[in-house]
Amino acid sequence: MPAFERVTFDPTIMGGRACIRGMRIPVSVIVGQFAHGASVEEVLQGYRDLEREDVQQALAYAAWPAQEEVTGVVVEGRNAFPGRHGRRRPGGAIAQRAWTRRTPSP
Repeated sequence: MPAFERVTFDPTIMGGRACIRGMRIPVSVIVGQFAHGASVEEVLQGYRDLEREDVQQALAYAAWPAQEEVTGVVVEGRNAFPGRHGRRRPGGAIAQRAWTRRTPSP
């Protein structure tokens, strides 16, 4: 995971949600402002304690999970998804496709 030194997690602040520098300003609120069309200047005006770097890291933190690579693998010999049935192979082995998520290195 990349270093997000301005994104903090504290169970006593906002229930442990990702916040900026220990303040009661969740990353999700900052990102939501952009989703509703706000500019960086509007966000900074609305949250006077924020700095431009805070906003940039909030956006980078929110974008980071979207960089994951999803790959498919076939799992044989066991039921990878309990309750779901894969194709039977000769000899009774079960072949199923299991999806894995790989997060890119920083």
